[in-house]
Amino acid sequence: MSEALSVYFEALERLVRRRGKINNDTVAIEAGRKKGSIKKSRPQHATLIAAIDAANERVRRPQSDASDRVQQAKDDSRELRQQLDAAYARELSLAREVMELRRELTSLRGGKVLPIREPRAKSDF
Repeated sequence: MSEALSVYFEALERLVRRRGKINNDTVAIEAGRKKGSIKKSRPQHATLIAAIDAANERVRRPQSDASDRVQQAKDDSRELRQQLDAAYARELSLAREVMELRRELTSLRGGKVLPIREPRAKSDF
């Protein structure tokens, strides 16, 4: 391997350790060369470009896993919010039904005033 390629591979290893953005240009700049000095048209750069692509996949994968977990958490949160809203709707419906039944019971008993609370038993004191 030529000295120039070894400089590029050393730069690639440094970028992998830092978990930095990895592409042909960043490797070239890290190696102290100009942006665009790694070209696909040069046969001697074929192994280097393959190594850069592999390193990019290794470094990028955990970031995509993290974004997948964030998206999953957002979806779970949205679903739980919908379930909570449905539970509130059921609660309100049941409370309304209880109130209507209390009014009906009061009218059947002949009273005009609805009790706010049920009377306590004397043993509760």
